[in-house]
Amino acid sequence: MMNIKRSALLIGATGLIGAHLKEEILQNSDYETLTILVRRHIPEEHPKLTEVTADFTHLSSYKQFFQVDDLYICLGTTKKKAGSNENFRKVDYDYVVEAARLAMECGVKRIAVVSAIGADANSKFFYNQVKGEMEKAVAEIGIPSTYLFRPSLLLGDRKEFRLGEKAGEVLGKAINPLLRGKLQKYQSIHGKEVAKAMVKFLKNGREGVHVVESDLIAKIGRL
Repeated sequence: MMNIKRSALLIGATGLIGAHLKEEILQNSDYETLTILVRRHIPEEHPKLTEVTADFTHLSSYKQFFQVDDLYICLGTTKKKAGSNENFRKVDYDYVVEAARLAMECGVKRIAVVSAIGADANSKFFYNQVKGEMEKAVAEIGIPSTYLFRPSLLLGDRKEFRLGEKAGEVLGKAINPLLRGKLQKYQSIHGKEVAKAMVKFLKNGREGVHVVESDLIAKIGRL
């Protein structure tokens, strides 16, 4: 049987998970091409890689690049960096949902989206609420195979230093051994493990909407 190569689009290739995901896809023999939409140039060349510098406030202008087999979305910011709730929602909800909508219009069959542990549209916490609303909106778009990943506190070297997250990383490593059973999904997880799991889940691409909690992400990402 002929092995049909796949094409992928990655949005959010400069973040912790996205950077690892870019390398995972480039190294994966199942993929023939990878296009990344970025806000600033990444100094990297690879025969599979096409970089498109984009204005995320006008994603529809880049619709032609959504004509791929698989879409990976790793967009996310912090309220502090965004500067306001409105700007935070723009990145973590508006851009993500718009990208999924464009993918659906272009016939994308599989989508993997990074959300967050605790995502809940009914949450009293703004961050969790926005993530939950994003998941609901993406799920309703109807892409045949939709995966929503909810990693816990992320470990790994970021390009930008975030004091709060660095402190959380140290604490997370200390308490990980205590989080067992139902609490295991709250263990901190390395960004590379999340990236590996996303590629593995999308390779199978079961139909339907699938929410993948952090403990399962870790289990699959470490295989």
